[in-house]
Amino acid sequence: MVAVCAGAFVLYSRAGANPGCESPRGAGACTRVFFLGNSYTAVNDLPTTFAALAWSGGHRVETAIQAPGGWTLLDHSTSQLTVGVLAASRWDYVVLQEQSEIPSDSSQRQAVMYPAARDLVAMIRAAGASPMFFLTWAHRDGWPQNGMADYASMQAAIDTAYLFIAGEQHAAVAPVGFAWSEVAGQESSPDLWQGDGSHPSTKGTYLAACVFYAAIFKQSPAGLGYHPWLSDADAAQAQDAAAATVLGDLSRWGLA
Repeated sequence: MVAVCAGAFVLYSRAGANPGCESPRGAGACTRVFFLGNSYTAVNDLPTTFAALAWSGGHRVETAIQAPGGWTLLDHSTSQLTVGVLAASRWDYVVLQEQSEIPSDSSQRQAVMYPAARDLVAMIRAAGASPMFFLTWAHRDGWPQNGMADYASMQAAIDTAYLFIAGEQHAAVAPVGFAWSEVAGQESSPDLWQGDGSHPSTKGTYLAACVFYAAIFKQSPAGLGYHPWLSDADAAQAQDAAAATVLGDLSRWGLA
């Protein structure tokens, strides 16, 4: 693991159980993924969860994360650390996760999200990597203060924002929010959110990792043995939802 402290957050790259890209040499392809986001990405350590899940499927990966709490894509687009990390390694994918509420607000997405996303996509492609938007989930109870009375209405607004900017930029999408809706629709009290109704539980993070597995490798995570926090049934539910969501229509997510 390599870690660099900067102010109130840590930028790090680690593989956990995954051997990563340096060793063993000559062992086939390795995929490098840089996650840009905030606590939605950092809580429960999504990049390391993804790396361990990837290794259980036989894929070597190396990940890095820059995810200070509350950061927006605008923060990332103006950070010199973003520029430095993009230049420090040859990334295959750079994941873009916006602050949780901005995509659901039409004025904020126009003024903040879209301009920053366009700048970041240009930076990422100039560095030789492919951008991938992390389409997130809505708050469990919506955002009533801003006219979204429930989860479904807020999720629909988030979906619209990410699909628009990804389509405009001809960029890929990891449709975590769509898989989240699939699982949420199967249970009366889905255990996907923490108590705050916003951040992911360990099950929510595992579901997100399964979606990234399907989106990056274009393979189903169904049957993978890595699920240290979950029962076999909960893991299978997350794996199946991710596979059905992503692989059912690759072109919809810019993955075909």
